[in-house]
Amino acid sequence: MIPAVNTLLKDIRNKRLAPVYLIHGDEPYYLDRIADELEKVAVPVAERGFNQFVLFGKDTDVGAVLNYARRYPFMAERQLVLVKEAQLMGGIGDKSSQQLLEDYAQNPLTSTILMMCFTREDGKAGLDERKTWVKAFGQKGVLLGVKKLYENKLVDWVADYCHEQGAKVSPKACQMLVDAIGNDLKRLAGEIDKILLNLHVGEEISAGTVERLVGISKEYNVFELQKALVQRDVVKANRIVDYFGRNAKDNPLIVILTQLFQYFSRVLMVQATKEQSDKAVAALLGINPFFAKDYLSAARTFPLPKVVAIIHAIRRSDALAKGIESPSMNEGDILRQLVFDILH
Repeated sequence: MIPAVNTLLKDIRNKRLAPVYLIHGDEPYYLDRIADELEKVAVPVAERGFNQFVLFGKDTDVGAVLNYARRYPFMAERQLVLVKEAQLMGGIGDKSSQQLLEDYAQNPLTSTILMMCFTREDGKAGLDERKTWVKAFGQKGVLLGVKKLYENKLVDWVADYCHEQGAKVSPKACQMLVDAIGNDLKRLAGEIDKILLNLHVGEEISAGTVERLVGISKEYNVFELQKALVQRDVVKANRIVDYFGRNAKDNPLIVILTQLFQYFSRVLMVQATKEQSDKAVAALLGINPFFAKDYLSAARTFPLPKVVAIIHAIRRSDALAKGIESPSMNEGDILRQLVFDILH
């Protein structure tokens, strides 16, 4: 959990509520979670019909939102006005509308809780916290930006989420979930929730549990492919590659290449450091110490020039996958060639 998000969620649960919230970023999971938490506590269930308004940016504009915010609650202590996907509100890019938002944020109605959630869209800039209308929300209420987690933080996020739900989880199970699902926190949380519904009390989420309940193969995944490459197990590596080729829809080549690139980039970092203990490597890479031995073993298996060559081969495979160099090769053939280059 991001510390700032965790603090905000605790404040909301304890009903330490602000009159205005401006939440923005490129991680919709946290935006939705904060909004959901506020919906639970801001207005009692019996009063929500008249005093809770959930709006979507594409269906409203700045003027309408402020009209809702300035009305008084109906026979209640307060009302909630929640705007999701606020970046799509009509007029949000106009200076006049931004001035109206700034004026309201500087003098909000104390009986209204106004929360606006801005999701940064791909390829577009997020909110500029230096703008006066944005800063006004932070001065009178809460201004919070949340970013997508870095890839090397995802395994820890899965472990933290499981522990938050009161469940034990093995490091390998965490890695399998991340390898299969990637950085979509909403999907990761959904798969973990599905697992928890089927666990016995006190049962640990193991690699076998993930395989059984999520449909991720314990034997045929990128984690096992990396292990086979480090152990120079040609038969196992090619067996996994053949499986990926037959199940390309569930094992996209681009995802596999991304994970292999990240793995061997980390191996390169391990070779460049003088400290070779598990603890030092875990700190360097920002990973669970459980996986440090894998990287140390890989660093011993592949000398520095070979790792550089492997990274170059992965880049070439990425170009092939995008049809830049040889559009006639299919994904299975590209991966087989890459594995050959790594092992020879």
